[in-house]
Amino acid sequence: MLLPIGDDNSQRVSYPIITNLLIAINVAVFLLELSQGQAFVDKYSIVPVAFTRGLQPFTNIFTSMFLHAGFVHLLGNMLYLYIFGDNVEDNLGKIKYLIFYFACGTAAMLAQTYSMPDLDVPSLGASGAIAGILAAYLILFPKNRVRVLIIWPFTATVTAWFILGLWIATQLFSEWTSVYRHAASDMGGIAYMAHIGGFFTGVVLTFIFRRHEAKHGTLHRLGVRRQE
Repeated sequence: MLLPIGDDNSQRVSYPIITNLLIAINVAVFLLELSQGQAFVDKYSIVPVAFTRGLQPFTNIFTSMFLHAGFVHLLGNMLYLYIFGDNVEDNLGKIKYLIFYFACGTAAMLAQTYSMPDLDVPSLGASGAIAGILAAYLILFPKNRVRVLIIWPFTATVTAWFILGLWIATQLFSEWTSVYRHAASDMGGIAYMAHIGGFFTGVVLTFIFRRHEAKHGTLHRLGVRRQE
């Protein structure tokens, strides 16, 4: 497994306030979730069988994006958001980026919910919205260098096209095999349809929301270069 641990931020010219705010909210809600227990999860997540029957409010689409199924789930999502979100936010702009995030997250939750409408297990997490960000990064910065952890302590540097292309290919293959086997348990608790729905929504919205290359390039030539 290749785990992204950093990327080239030399083209970024603004501080990623929205990305950092989203990370902070996700962490805060997770801590609240831990203190409140399963009842909190049941109330604010999406349970497909209940949602499709009108037993849950539509607002649960948004609240479910900030819930997580454990520390590993949270840390994995926040790592991807931290690494890839800042450059996408810089290109789209603060307001468009926020709209983009919630639109991808909404599409992801709906894709997962209606692909398995009889499922009685809560659907939750930020990964669908983040999948949209990965799509935007892949389109906007395909040649960016991304540092990945192979096996501790060995790392390598690959292009965004390689690591993110591999990621979405894995999601598509995993969803196809789970459908082929006709068993939700084969998915191992991972909402592949949410990832796919969020990613392809991100593809479409990136072409609508992205900042013109020449305009942003001018800012880059005049701005400060950053490397993290």
